[in-house]
Amino acid sequence: MSDAHRPDHRGLPMVTPPDPAALAAEAEWLARVERRAAPARWAGYLRRGGPGYLQAALTLGGGSASTSLLAGAAFGYELLWVPWTAMLLGFFVLSAVAHQTLSTGQRPFAAMRTHAGPLFAYGWAIGALLASIIWHFSQYALASALVVDIGDVAGVSIPRMAAGGSILVWAVVTSQMFASESRWRARFDRVLKLLVWGIVACFALVVARTGVGDVGALFAGLFSFSIPEDRGDVSGLGLVISGLAAAVVVNMVFLYPYSLLARGWGRQHRRLARFDLLAGMLVPYVLATGLMIIATANTIHLDPEFAGSRLAPVDAARTLAGLVGPAWGRVVFNLGVLGMVLSTITLHMVCAAFACSEMFGWDFGSRRYRLALLLPVPGVLGCVWWSALSIWVAVPTSIISGLMLPLAYLGFVKLQRSAAYLGEDRPTGGRGVLWLGAMVLAVVVLSTFLIWYLVTKGPGYLGLLLGGNA
Repeated sequence: MSDAHRPDHRGLPMVTPPDPAALAAEAEWLARVERRAAPARWAGYLRRGGPGYLQAALTLGGGSASTSLLAGAAFGYELLWVPWTAMLLGFFVLSAVAHQTLSTGQRPFAAMRTHAGPLFAYGWAIGALLASIIWHFSQYALASALVVDIGDVAGVSIPRMAAGGSILVWAVVTSQMFASESRWRARFDRVLKLLVWGIVACFALVVARTGVGDVGALFAGLFSFSIPEDRGDVSGLGLVISGLAAAVVVNMVFLYPYSLLARGWGRQHRRLARFDLLAGMLVPYVLATGLMIIATANTIHLDPEFAGSRLAPVDAARTLAGLVGPAWGRVVFNLGVLGMVLSTITLHMVCAAFACSEMFGWDFGSRRYRLALLLPVPGVLGCVWWSALSIWVAVPTSIISGLMLPLAYLGFVKLQRSAAYLGEDRPTGGRGVLWLGAMVLAVVVLSTFLIWYLVTKGPGYLGLLLGGNA
């Protein structure tokens, strides 16, 4: 591998950069795997993937949980098409990010600043930083409510602020360890796989106990592409846009290419990276969010006293408890959502610090980097400020964060077309046109829905978001 295409993994988090001997051995292994039949090749890829699971752990958080639970409760199976559509569009963009990063070995922020322009580069980085901070409030609001409800099942009264404080301590410790303990980072990378599939398993158990009421309606919802009329104070359009914005968020787009470089991956890993996005991010996300929609569609949607936008995750857990057991149902449901939120909180802190380090040239693990890890910490106030609000608070939050995503997508579209950046690795021919078209489609779909929302629904829900406990 030439110096121009050698992955620049200096100072990167996520894993300890492998030594040259390990990289050479992996390159030989990849060459052998590439000659195998597809099933054997996929089995080999499953053993070596990882960055895709990092994306799944980051996106499976409060936004995706809140949107999915409310979608099923309000509209049954009708919005099952949203999670897979949103993640598929994001997959096309992230696969292009992987292709660009692994083809050149360049750090993406510097590459975007040079080849797409400072507007796109700094807009992307600042958007990732702001999204990590903004999202923290609703993550803590949701996480603290879950901890309180788990304590209630155990007969222990836990104040909301105490729950939020304990989560904050956990998040600070884990994020600081992430910045220093390379052995811990490697273990965290492996734990993410177990966590992501554990989340899927939790909701699969819940659905297995509740059953599926109408199989025909379920399959129709997967491909309906419809926007339901509002049910009470729940906006069908708002949930569609929130689902599109929560699937792939700007901070995960920022963190992803660096997680590839941190592993020392290069051009020979491009096919592996695409498969890893499919198996480690798209499939678990679609399963987890789809199962959440089905769970509440089978239960709360049928309740004539549906609480509307005041529905909270603990309300969903208590409803399911009547079907799957008073303790078992609530604990499994709450643990599934809590696992999503805790991983997201830590990764938000890592992303905030890393965005700062790239913009300002700070060394990874330095004092400034460690202080930047704490930028999202005010989000702990979400367990108090939004304590009277319910699951709906995450919907306008995801939409506000989603406003920052089209700019990042456009930056990568420009990089995908840049011969100066990609050289001979720029996708051409029919495959290149289709790939670029899918990326442009992702930009158009997300931008159109966001503009539609801002014009028709935005002011009212923005007031809800800023209103706190009022």
